[in-house]
Amino acid sequence: MVYFDNAASTRALPEVAEKFTQVLLSAYANPSSGSRLGMEAENIIKKSAQTLARLINAQSYEEIYFTSGGTESNNLAVFGTAKGYHRSGKHIITTQIEHPAITLPFKALEEDGYEVQFLPVDEKGYVNIDDLKNAIRSDTILVSIILINNEIGTVQDVESIGKAIKDANPNTIYHVDAVQAFGKYKIDVRKCNIDLLSASGHKFNAPKGLGMLYMKNRLKVKPIMYGGGQQKGQRPGTENAAGAAALALAAEESYKFLTESTKKVMEIKKYLAEGILNSIEDTFINGEEIDKASPYVLNMVFKNLRSPVLLNALEDKEIFASAGSACNSKKKVQSSVLGAIGTQEDDIVGSLRFSFTRFNTMEEADICLEALKELVPMLRRFHRKR
Repeated sequence: MVYFDNAASTRALPEVAEKFTQVLLSAYANPSSGSRLGMEAENIIKKSAQTLARLINAQSYEEIYFTSGGTESNNLAVFGTAKGYHRSGKHIITTQIEHPAITLPFKALEEDGYEVQFLPVDEKGYVNIDDLKNAIRSDTILVSIILINNEIGTVQDVESIGKAIKDANPNTIYHVDAVQAFGKYKIDVRKCNIDLLSASGHKFNAPKGLGMLYMKNRLKVKPIMYGGGQQKGQRPGTENAAGAAALALAAEESYKFLTESTKKVMEIKKYLAEGILNSIEDTFINGEEIDKASPYVLNMVFKNLRSPVLLNALEDKEIFASAGSACNSKKKVQSSVLGAIGTQEDDIVGSLRFSFTRFNTMEEADICLEALKELVPMLRRFHRKR
């Protein structure tokens, strides 16, 4: 089997699954109970937060909040900031290539009277930093930017963006959606002036249902649900010690191998991309050039084909990729990201996303390439006959 759909989800590391199970079976007391067993669970959560804080250079482990994943983290960042800062203004800025876990909360805020400005991007997926800076006003309470785009792999310059935001309005909150970046890209929240940062465990070999939100101290972000007051009331509910431990271990393992992983994955991506471009007619890359985008994401157009047809043919050969965001693929929704970078409608329907991890191999890339060289011409001939 060849699994090239890692931007949708990754396989949990065996050692992470083992850690999860071990903590689940041993530290099962309520972390808030005050008992010795409860304090053991609480200590596991604290140590896990310390690990995550260190990996992003946060000032304190108390700036780490455990959530159920990227969607909850993004929703807490968006709605919590809107609730906490509405007296300062109702103007919000984001881009046209954000994940639905950002765009849909903003659409909901628009219905509540907030003004959300969706900045355009260029043909490679970059937001113009001067345009962003000029768009910031005295009543701009939030700017939200995706660090690595989940569909095309464009990597935004979050450090320059952070500087531009704080130069234009030091009071504007800066949120970074790092769901596709955390564990695969070095992030320094203090250097980049980041106030809020979202991450999701199943994107870097932790179990699903685990995420985190970095929230800089002294922000007035309001909770979006209420309960027992856990995690300083920002994210109530009995804490998941096993989940926190698994998340921290997966993150630590990812960053331990970051340099060699990045090099290896880029070689795989480059081999597959160049192989497709050189051996299959009428193909091109969506977004940034091979070596300038994230090594982990490759989005390619196969002209005169529909991606579901090609995906099904690949799946018959035990090769798994996707037509873009997993959140949209099941709903048969056309990619707004590809539309935003100027990909033609006929080419959007023929776009495939291949996404990788450090556990993929060059042999798998070769298997995928040979399958594509066989399938694409055959399926195009069939398509023309129809």
